[in-house]
Amino acid sequence: MDLIIDIGNTQTKVAFFENGIMHSKFECEDQQLVAKLKDKLPFVERVLLSSVKSVEQHVYSAIESGVCVFHQLTSKSPLPFKWSYDPPEAIGHDRLALAAAAVAFRPKKNVLVIDLGTCITYDFVDNKRCYHGGAISPGLEMRLKALNHYTATLPLITLSEPSQFIGNSTKSSILSGVVNGTLMELNGIIEDYKKRYQDIEVVLTGGNVKLFENKLKSSIFAEADFLLKGMHFILQTYAHKKI
Repeated sequence: MDLIIDIGNTQTKVAFFENGIMHSKFECEDQQLVAKLKDKLPFVERVLLSSVKSVEQHVYSAIESGVCVFHQLTSKSPLPFKWSYDPPEAIGHDRLALAAAAVAFRPKKNVLVIDLGTCITYDFVDNKRCYHGGAISPGLEMRLKALNHYTATLPLITLSEPSQFIGNSTKSSILSGVVNGTLMELNGIIEDYKKRYQDIEVVLTGGNVKLFENKLKSSIFAEADFLLKGMHFILQTYAHKKI
């Protein structure tokens, strides 16, 4: 059994694969990870861990002690695409996994992957397996928190779908601004990519996919587990090497 761990800015995502197929997954807080894995580690043969922040040593120790093969995804890992980034070690490991997923599951295509997580990331891979980078903007919850933090009176609003386009209260105005503003950002960036690459495919992933998957002007593929599957593709392809 293969174990995939993605430690993000907000949550940790965990998935188990057997015979190339994801059969279970869960999300947890960082401090819960070791406890949640304790009973399953004896059945795990290979692990790939990715993290956007430093990981405490006890997490490594707990995982490595019960696993045959342990890998960590970094900018020095073997990857199925050409890329350049300045500096290379600054790129988020989650973005590398998304680019790998684009190559694996959309081969020979121009692919824009949009990840709607803590941040919104845009990652572009062309049909020659070249990863060009993309863009990073604030995620939805980050925008809500910023409005509360940097103003004197605006409240912190829980994210939900706006009930109306023109807000008639502070809450509905904030939700309209944040959600519809993000929608317009997504549509605008997708349109700019399509002007440059007419045969582009767009993949939408991340925790807030459902807010936008049926609202975008362009045809998109919604795949909530795109990152986890990209990580597993890297593990399957390069497990015999030092990832």
